[in-house]
Formats: sequence, C-alpha cells, structure tokens
Amino acid sequence: MCMEMVKKNEKLSRWYFGGLASAGAACVTHPLDLLKVHLQTQQEGKSSVSKITLKIIKHQGVFALYNGLTASLLRQLTYSTTRFGFYEVGKQALETPGYSLPFHQRLFLAGISGAVGGVIGTPADLINVRMQNDIKVLPELRRNYKHALDGLFRVWKEEGFLRLFNGCSTATSRAALMTIGQLSFYDQIKMLLLQSGMFTDSPTTHFLSSLSAGAIATTLTQPLDVLKTRAMNAKPGEFKNMIDLILYTAKLGPLGFFKGYIPAFVRLAPHTILTFVFLEQLRTNFGFTPKFQ
Repeated sequence: MCMEMVKKNEKLSRWYFGGLASAGAACVTHPLDLLKVHLQTQQEGKSSVSKITLKIIKHQGVFALYNGLTASLLRQLTYSTTRFGFYEVGKQALETPGYSLPFHQRLFLAGISGAVGGVIGTPADLINVRMQNDIKVLPELRRNYKHALDGLFRVWKEEGFLRLFNGCSTATSRAALMTIGQLSFYDQIKMLLLQSGMFTDSPTTHFLSSLSAGAIATTLTQPLDVLKTRAMNAKPGEFKNMIDLILYTAKLGPLGFFKGYIPAFVRLAPHTILTFVFLEQLRTNFGFTPKFQ
C-alpha cells in the first residue's frame, strides 16, 4: 500500500489538467466572482456584498448569480489551460531527478506562463466581465449576450476584432502576477511543508499550500484586477488611455485600487484551493510517471 502511495505521489500532471481543475473550481465559485465584478465597477462605493447579493436575488432570482457562467468556463479553458500548461511543461522539461528548479526560476517561469495565458484568455475574460455586469444596468442598456460564443461573435461584428482584446495589457500583467502568486508559491510552500517532516503529500498539505497561495495572489493582483475589470466593462471612448483609467480610479483614494478585495479573496481563496485539490487528484489518479523513473 505504501509503495502504491509513493508511486502516485511521483506522478506528474498532464498539460491540460490545470484548465480542467480551474473550470471545475469556477463552477463552484462563480457567484463570488460575479459579486466581485459588481463591486469593482461601481464608482460610488456605497453598496456592500450583502446588499448587492440580496438585490440580485430579489430582482433577478438566485440563478442570476450564475450569469455569465459559460464565459467563465471558456475563460478557464483558455486562460488557465494555457498558463498551467506552459508552467507544467516548462517545469517538467527543466527539472531532472534530484534537481528541482530554484524558487526564482519558478517565479520567472510562472510570470511568462501567466502573461501568455493572459493574452489568450482576454477575449473570454472580456465577455465574462460584461455578462456578469449586465444584470446591474437598466434592461434597455444590457448587452444580452446569449452565451459566451454569442458574446465573442457580437463584439467582433459590432465593435471590431481588436475590441476583443480591450484590457489586454492589464489582463496580461494581472495574469502574470496571479500565476506567480498561485503556481510558484503553491509549489514552494508545499515543498517547505513536506521538507519540515510534519506533513505528507496529502489533501491537508494541498489545502494549506493553496490557501496561502490564494492570499498572496489576491494581494499581488487586486489593483490590476480593478483596472482590468473597469477597462473591459467600459464603453468605447470612455477612457482615453490607461493613465486616464488610473486617474479616474484614483479619485477614490489608494483604497480605490483595492475595491472588492474581500470578495476577491473570498472568491479566489476557495477557487485556488479547489483548483489545486482537483489538480492533485487528477495528477495522482490520471497523471503519468516520468520516463526517468
């Protein structure tokens, strides 16, 4: 039995496991992501999470909390599959028996992987933000995308192909920081816990590592996440450039860049935990043994 557990722990993830795990986590945490978008796109800053939640349920129904779920899943299957895939393939290519990548190299690899994932995932991210924000505006002003693919097609047709990449710079920067905070710190914290001798490669270790990584990732990415959400939800011509958007947000003071921090952490923490728990289960049950074993 012990030898079987050792063999499972030696297995490596396949490149697409991260995208599947993230999509599974998104199905659970989507309402929290929707509430985060609502907080970030309000300028007055008067509504609380509970007020927004009750307002949505009262006027739209409980299922309105899952508005934009198809776009969220599309985003995870593009953005997360890319960043997890690049990171995992790169790590497996560079590591050898008895040699693990130094932490600074993992940081660099995670940053590059996140940046690539950010570019690939921007169109789906834009549709995700718009669909989540639709229920807070007047009916006559709603975009009313039927689903994620309908949203992609309509933006391309009505606003032009380049509009699909609106907010790409902030999305890419955020994705790089997110991947650094999640993947490289998860690996590092998990390694430190295992080296302490007090933990084994178990769900408890995965939970503690992913919770810590989620807190780090939220802090690193929140300012860019606010700017990205505002840029993607903006009407054409509303902001001249990124500086204009930053100045607009700065009117609320320094904390304006951390609007929605609590729901962002409340959403990102369980999302990160579920992603890595699912990922570890996929790895141990469906992963592969490296050829050098």
